[in-house]
Amino acid sequence: MRILLVEDDSLLGNGLQQGLRQSGMTVDWVASGEHAMTALATHRYDAIVLDRQLPGMPGEAVLTALRQRGDATPVLFLTARDAIEDRVAGLDAGADDYLIKPVDMAELAARLRAMGRRAAGQAAPVFRWGALSLDPASRTVTCHGQPVTLAVREFDILARLMRSPQRPQSQAQLTEALYDWGQDIASNAVEVHVHHLRRKLGADWIVTIRGVGYVLNPAKATA
Repeated sequence: MRILLVEDDSLLGNGLQQGLRQSGMTVDWVASGEHAMTALATHRYDAIVLDRQLPGMPGEAVLTALRQRGDATPVLFLTARDAIEDRVAGLDAGADDYLIKPVDMAELAARLRAMGRRAAGQAAPVFRWGALSLDPASRTVTCHGQPVTLAVREFDILARLMRSPQRPQSQAQLTEALYDWGQDIASNAVEVHVHHLRRKLGADWIVTIRGVGYVLNPAKATA
C-alpha cells in the first residue's frame, strides 16, 4: 500500500513513517495540509493518515476538499481529541476511520490494511487467486499450499495484483505504488521483479498484456 502521511509533529511523523515502512507500506510524509493537497494532485494513494489539527489548513479542510472533488481515497484521522462528539464529527465529515494519539503502530497498520481491503472490495484478510494465497498482515505467500519466499518488492507487486486481480497494472502504476519520494529506481525495476515472481511461482501466473501492463492469469482463478 502507498500511504500519504500528513503530520506536522516531526518526531511523531518520522516514527509513523518508519513504523509503517517496517509493516511493508510505502509512505510519503508531508507536514501541512497545503503540501498534502499538492501531493494528492500529483500522486495516487491507497490511504491517507491525516492529522486533524494541522497548522494553516487543518485536516478537516483537507478532507472536505477531497470529498468535494469526488476523491474517495480512504482517510484515517489522527487526533489527540478523544471526545465522542469529535469522533462523530470526523466520521460524518467523510473520514473512514479514527485513531487517538498516542498511536499503536500495529493497530494503525491493521486499520490501514482493513481500509485497503474495503476499498478494493476484498472482505477476507487473506487474498486468494486459485491456489495462490497472500496474507498482507504476515507478508506470507503460499502456492498450492507450499510457502513461497519473496523479496520485499516481489511481495509488494504480487499483493498489488491480487488486490485487484482482474485489473491490469501498468509498470508506471506499479512503480508509483511501490516507491516513495526520493528513491532511485531503475527503469526496468518492475520488469525484473515480475521476472523473479514468475520464476518462483511459475511462468503462467502473471500475464503481460502488451501496451497495458500485468494481470493475474484468469485461468488460474479456479486452478
